[in-house]
Amino acid sequence: MDSHWNGTFSRFDKVVKTPACSRTIVEIGDIRIGGSEFVVMAGPCSVENEQQIIQTAEIVRSAGAKILRGGAYKPRSSPYAFQGLGHDALKLLKKASEKTGLAIVTEVMSELDVPLVAEYADIMQIGARSMDNYSLLEAVGRCGRPVLLKRGLCAKIEDLLQSAQIIIENGNPDVILCERGIRTFETATRNTFDVTAVAVLNAVSHL
Repeated sequence: MDSHWNGTFSRFDKVVKTPACSRTIVEIGDIRIGGSEFVVMAGPCSVENEQQIIQTAEIVRSAGAKILRGGAYKPRSSPYAFQGLGHDALKLLKKASEKTGLAIVTEVMSELDVPLVAEYADIMQIGARSMDNYSLLEAVGRCGRPVLLKRGLCAKIEDLLQSAQIIIENGNPDVILCERGIRTFETATRNTFDVTAVAVLNAVSHL
């Protein structure tokens, strides 16, 4: 490991890679995330109705993905955009899972919703806008479900690892890091995918 990186991130003792802990494997049923298999999560940005999510789940499964992604609670940039079906969407995701055998990942936005979402989801997603919501991070740390943690739009790698540390400190070692893309001078796309962050995280963290 690069000595500069080691010094920068060493205080995050629960997430940095060490000889004793070089790789975390997150297991959901027979799915192993972080192992040798390339695991795909796919699905719609938001759950809109039963037909849409069932058909999508069947297509996702036939394409080889193991995990169905679908938004029940959607933090849209515009207050006039569709904000998700909430609890009804969670029920539809569960139905799609039972029909196809796919695991479910969906976003939770409030610490108050963690127990409800955990009843339906196999993986709790923390969206980019919520990466610094420490009350939410603490709650998912206690929920007993794996967590998919997205990097915030203006967050440094250090900030992402800090949020992961909070989750683990609250009792949940099963954290999956997600590079969402960051804000740059580029305006053609909303966020710029920072592929170099993936290489750095693989070098410094066991997550």
